[in-house]
Amino acid sequence: MATFNEKELEVIGEYSMPGIYGAPDCIVPKQNRPVTPKENMLRMLRGEMPLWVPNQTYDNNAIQPMIQPDAHARAFGGTDWFGIEWVYEPLSNAAMVKPGTRRLSDITNWKEELPFPDLSAIDWQKDYEENFKDRIAEDRFSYFPIVNGLFERTADLTSFEDAFCYLLEEPEVLTEFYDALVDWHIELMRIAHDVYHVDMILFHDDMGTQRSTFFSPDLYEELLLPQYQKITKAAHDMGMYICLHSCGCIGTLMPLIIRAGFDAWEGQDSANDKKAIMEEYGKDLAQCTLYVIPAEMSDEDAVAHIHKTVDDLAMTGRFACRLRDNKADRAVNLADELYRYSRTKYLEMQK
Repeated sequence: MATFNEKELEVIGEYSMPGIYGAPDCIVPKQNRPVTPKENMLRMLRGEMPLWVPNQTYDNNAIQPMIQPDAHARAFGGTDWFGIEWVYEPLSNAAMVKPGTRRLSDITNWKEELPFPDLSAIDWQKDYEENFKDRIAEDRFSYFPIVNGLFERTADLTSFEDAFCYLLEEPEVLTEFYDALVDWHIELMRIAHDVYHVDMILFHDDMGTQRSTFFSPDLYEELLLPQYQKITKAAHDMGMYICLHSCGCIGTLMPLIIRAGFDAWEGQDSANDKKAIMEEYGKDLAQCTLYVIPAEMSDEDAVAHIHKTVDDLAMTGRFACRLRDNKADRAVNLADELYRYSRTKYLEMQK
């Protein structure tokens, strides 16, 4: 029977980690794993038992080219692909639509007022060669974030208030707009696959508040489900996985997210009962998350939190996280502890 060996934590090299969402590039250790980080992540997504909980900070290549106006505007402020102005907000360490901005007079005028960006105008191959080619480790799983999904884009172009009204009053116009927006996104996904050679799309579209969803499941089923089925089918046809990043309390949408064809969901820990959702839907929908350990948490409590998270969410083998410890001088290496504890628990399941 296989047992955990501390030699698996030995550092045997390093990975160069491109920054995403405005974070700086960094170096993370390459360790003496029993299989490659990529194979382990694939096991999780395929519904097989991984050997440890994938820590995407160490195990994944995150690829977000800053030549994308959306990526730059959302991280630092500026004008995005569709002409929306964003301003950096220090408190959230991200950008928001500049107050008072309205790109469209009305959604019914989108054909006249909203030219779609020409993706062929960007030299993607040059960007890949200069910024990514020599830094993307083939033994790590690669994913490509796409920010501003269908609902988010609607609100950004007009306003949240009007976006809610359009969902109820202009379903035919929205369907036509979303048809065009989906085609454009699929073209971008093809660039991510063909040029940057990624394994998964991380598609952003926040759909809820801290309390509930922005809209009913019935409305999602009518307007958004057919569109997302096209997006996920395109990703799968290209040989990629696709994960939905969607913040807010959206547990009631899980059956529809599964029907839409998403392989995984990256959701907001503080707004959802992640354990209950994993227990009910984990077989059909993996979970990824940004897992932040606060700086003020003691070492002992941080280790206990890691153990509880593995026990609550990871025993299905359908959980991965981007672990971030906000205490730079912590005496305990929490990434090693996540590996050690999950590896041991998974080995115990084989007995």
